Amino acid sequence: MPQNAVTKTRLRNGLTVVLKSVHTAPIASLWVWYRVGSRHEPTGRTGSSHWVEHMQFKGTDAFPADSVERAVSRVGGVWNAMTWIDWTAYFETMPSDQIDLALQLEADRLINSHFKERDVQSERTVIISERQGSENQPTFLLSEEVQAAAFRVHPYHHEVLGDQVDIETMTRADLYAHYRAHYTPNNAIVVAVGDFKTTPILNRIRALFGAIPKCDNPDIFLRPEPTQRGERRVQLEGKGHTAYLQAAYHAPAATDPDFFPMIVLDSILAGASSFNLFGDGISNKTCRLYRALVLTELAAGFSGNLAATVDPYLYSIICAVRADSTLDKVEAALDEEMERAMATLPTEDELAKAKKQARAMFAYSAESVSNLGFWYGFAEILDEYTWFTNYLDQLNAVTAADVQRVSQNVLATSNRTVGHYIPAGA
Repeated sequence: MPQNAVTKTRLRNGLTVVLKSVHTAPIASLWVWYRVGSRHEPTGRTGSSHWVEHMQFKGTDAFPADSVERAVSRVGGVWNAMTWIDWTAYFETMPSDQIDLALQLEADRLINSHFKERDVQSERTVIISERQGSENQPTFLLSEEVQAAAFRVHPYHHEVLGDQVDIETMTRADLYAHYRAHYTPNNAIVVAVGDFKTTPILNRIRALFGAIPKCDNPDIFLRPEPTQRGERRVQLEGKGHTAYLQAAYHAPAATDPDFFPMIVLDSILAGASSFNLFGDGISNKTCRLYRALVLTELAAGFSGNLAATVDPYLYSIICAVRADSTLDKVEAALDEEMERAMATLPTEDELAKAKKQARAMFAYSAESVSNLGFWYGFAEILDEYTWFTNYLDQLNAVTAADVQRVSQNVLATSNRTVGHYIPAGA
């Protein structure tokens, strides 16, 4: 086996295992990914994936909650979890000679989490507070309205946190059923990156995870979104003194051939997006929208967001309107830049700079074993780990004509949902 090769295998119970040895430091990162996120939640159970993630920290018979926190900290490790629209992931990063603790913990809570009634009720309060805290942010409220309007059918239409009414009414039985349906070895991916030998850690994974029975594949709540046939608009009124504009365009999925041209287009318009939740951003002050919106003193700031997703999702631009400007002026300036992108090819210099920024964002988000653990698991959720390893080749192959073609497909007004946030203090 070549040095630093990636090893991928599938156990008899359906568990996918991806291993990558990295010997630069005596550290290892273990990730366990589940193919379950907010897109897998039926109406009435929105937010259940995020809530189950919380419950996974409430302990098992073998690993009571408080003891795990102390054990991981005592060896100098960190652990956490995250839920998104397509997936839920758990990770531990610690000295490589202690990684067996993480393996034992994750194999155990795959099947043995308690879901005690008192813990369900305490987390209900925590998640309601989390939701209410988010509602204090105008951009959350606006994004939720825009997302719901953009997706009438597909379950991408609701936020990961879920709807307040569902958080208030879901029961322990609802959550446990969601856990048992989706937390199965055949719906999971184990990723380890770090300072270890591949064969011993693979044998240990077989010993700990291999005995867990395979289950039926979960029933997936999924209805494809029909093609949008015209611009949609929402207007939201709320607290504050700042108006916000959001424009969200239906965009290709990560495995679509148009996705990598979309990455370059995003870099040209708004600065490169990071797909790694650990990745740091880079400055967007050289992009087109910064010059058109911020330097002209129409917007106090803006951000662009392109997400790598299993199904087609959204490319979103959100702008904070200056007090001496208006929503209409900002929208007109945004429209002008979108029309320009559709009408003209990017210059060779602009194309080269956009690719360079996207490559830099990619490099910054793959510097540590934790970041690499994220990438390998994330790519497996989207397609295969090779989506990550072939990333730069796919990016470098994008042409100016590709960028313009994708601009014309994505940036048309008929393909977008526009939201205005009107502050009460304006």
